[in-house]
Amino acid sequence: MKHVKELTQLGPHPVGSDNLELGLQYVLEMAESIKKTAHWEVDVEVDLFHASSGANLLAGGPFKGKTLVYSDLKHVVVRISPKYVSEAADSAILVSSHIDTVYSGEGAGDCSSCVAVMLELARGISHWAHGFKNSVIFLFNTGEEEGLNGAHSFITQHPWSSTIRMAIDLEAMGIGGTSAIFQVGPDPLAIENFALAAKYPSAQILAQDLFTSGVIKSTTDFQVYKEVAGLSGLDFAYADNTAVYHTKNDKLKLLKAGSLQHLGENMLAFLLHTATSSQLSKGQAMAVNEKADSDAAIYFDILGTYMVVFRQRFANILYNSVIMQSIMIWATSLVMGGSPAAISLSLSLLSIILMWICSLIFSSTIAFILPLISSSPVPFISNPWLILGLFASPAFLGALTGQHIGYVILKSYISRVFSKKMENLSPVVQSNWAKLEAERSLYKSGLLQWLILLIVGHYFKVGSTYLALVWLVSPAFAYGMLEATLSPARAPKALKTITLLFGLSVPFLISGGMFIRLAGTVVGMAVRFDRNPGGSPEWLGSVIVAVYISAVICLTLVYLLSYIHISGATKLIAISSFIVCGLSLTVVISGIIPPFTEDISRAVNVVHVVEASGRNGEHKEPISYISLFSTTPGKLTKEIEHIDEGFVCGREKIIDFVTFSTSYGCWTNSNSVNGWTKNDIPTLNVGTDSKTDERFTEVTIDTKISTRWTLAINTNKIQDFRLKDAEIGEELVQIGTKSGSDGWHIIQYSGGKNGPKRFGLTLYWVKNHTQVTNDDHGLLLKLRTDVDRLTPKVKRVLEKLPSWCSLFGKSTSPSTLAFLNNLRVDF
Repeated sequence: MKHVKELTQLGPHPVGSDNLELGLQYVLEMAESIKKTAHWEVDVEVDLFHASSGANLLAGGPFKGKTLVYSDLKHVVVRISPKYVSEAADSAILVSSHIDTVYSGEGAGDCSSCVAVMLELARGISHWAHGFKNSVIFLFNTGEEEGLNGAHSFITQHPWSSTIRMAIDLEAMGIGGTSAIFQVGPDPLAIENFALAAKYPSAQILAQDLFTSGVIKSTTDFQVYKEVAGLSGLDFAYADNTAVYHTKNDKLKLLKAGSLQHLGENMLAFLLHTATSSQLSKGQAMAVNEKADSDAAIYFDILGTYMVVFRQRFANILYNSVIMQSIMIWATSLVMGGSPAAISLSLSLLSIILMWICSLIFSSTIAFILPLISSSPVPFISNPWLILGLFASPAFLGALTGQHIGYVILKSYISRVFSKKMENLSPVVQSNWAKLEAERSLYKSGLLQWLILLIVGHYFKVGSTYLALVWLVSPAFAYGMLEATLSPARAPKALKTITLLFGLSVPFLISGGMFIRLAGTVVGMAVRFDRNPGGSPEWLGSVIVAVYISAVICLTLVYLLSYIHISGATKLIAISSFIVCGLSLTVVISGIIPPFTEDISRAVNVVHVVEASGRNGEHKEPISYISLFSTTPGKLTKEIEHIDEGFVCGREKIIDFVTFSTSYGCWTNSNSVNGWTKNDIPTLNVGTDSKTDERFTEVTIDTKISTRWTLAINTNKIQDFRLKDAEIGEELVQIGTKSGSDGWHIIQYSGGKNGPKRFGLTLYWVKNHTQVTNDDHGLLLKLRTDVDRLTPKVKRVLEKLPSWCSLFGKSTSPSTLAFLNNLRVDF
């Protein structure tokens, strides 16, 4: 905690700032002190690594279609190895995190907490490494927040990188809570060792499935280690309180010491166990990687005390066995029951479908209503417990309603069957038997739902398919042991309560906590949901939360719901759910619980924008204004009233910030001419232009005072390009295959304080390039340069910014002063 305090006291320390230099110096001093106090048989090497310029082209994730260029980055690298085991230096475990923060927050969670844990891990290992067979490298990098540049520069440039056999990345998507593994592999060795050693394991492959699917629009240094270096390993992250991510509220006040202790104890035990292993030789790692796809690890923890890990090969055998047995049982029951059994099965499936439909409709309706009755379409951010009343209650009511409709239809059919088969029984007995048989059919329909999910998940090799297995096998075993009978003549009985308790205890034990934690993450992400402000409907963030809640309820409560329809409590439960939802809506309408607070802020950006464009670098009179927009859904009316600086809000002024655009925002022109000069405006000057079949164009880019800029290249016109440092002639981006996104390829540059500011860009045109398409508006290049400067107007706006608002930073966010320029196709 002392380390975190020292780093957060620096304030925000992004790449290129004086504060980051101070942060580097602090970590370096701590590393040197560790070296001095290390065990006499342990060798501790400390390196302040100054990386050369480089370009990072990642194939997947949010950086697809981008070239990430960097220069003047510094990292602190510490290697700890046994002094008298010479081969240990050739086989290393990398533990990595980043010192830099975004410009909007001090980074207590992201990731001073990680740096602090790494320092203490290094201190501890420096006393025990004399028994290791492998070395441990601690990388304290900079440039992560600007596109994973620190990890890339280390992997591609540092001499120690060739010795790494396993990579461990420490990250934060929030602040505090347990530090959980959310990505592993492709080699399962790391997660298997972690499962053996960790004291309080926290890991869920469901998070990995969501992350790799692109549902979570983010990435970490682990992508570089896997994609660029071909390494396997583990990726950790704090994920509690995700609403504070990249805002001013990522602060020491909200960080709990227990979170650091949890990560530290798990990592220390893991490193002490793995570093003594002889399994990390390069030959063995490569051999395993060749079959990684067919032998990936399936993993999950149980209440943070025990961890289950098994291979995909074993999962295939297990899933196939359960699927075949389930299909045989269902087929046998249908053959024995004949057409009535088939029709009952179909009607049971209908009840499942109606359950899903009604649950989604009821909860989503509330999501659509929220923007109409609340000052924010996401009024539950500051108090996530509100989602129980706003979404869980209507979702539960809808699921109960839908299943009850299916129950009524099913009971009616069964009654008709009984009336024909058992004419000697009284209508009252027939009706009671029909109710009991319908109840049992609804329970079995839950088994069928999870069987379908098991088949689908297994077919697509989804890692979290084990959830379907657990939710199918345990309730089926309970039903088969306590309820099932092979005699069709036996009278149906009411389901036993012990069947429900016995059948659901294991599934809830394994997955209940995970679903709850994931709900908190989904809610927190709604703060920064709108990546193109105003580009998505206001209700979309709430709908996503509502759909998630409905899905969890329909999946996990399907067995419980089957007990309710003949219990006599249906109306009471329905009324109670309606009342809870009504009370929650009343709380929202009244404003008793505000949507945002000083600690859980709304993400906004205040940018002094200067637009300048002209032919061949000849600027027309620049236009300047102050722009205010939010990545959180909803209007900015309340915020503008609070600031009172002459802002106008609407969709009339769409601003293209190159990496994104704002469809809805607020702006003012008053007092926007101060704080910048025309000499600060970047230029795009065309030099050579060879108008032949093999046309190429030389463009000089002068970013003036900026070492952080973004350039979009029109891929409808340009098939390839090269970029060089015009000052020293160093080539930064070479000719080669480059992907695009929506017709543009993005160069995202971030440099240290001494990074270059003049660049040479050579554009190679596509053939038949003369036609100007409508989708690119005749633009060839779009440039945005960022300057970390508070102009007088921006400073005044920030001082008046409501306490429930916070600047939001990420690699594509503009700084508080941004210059926009472009070059047209017909230059």
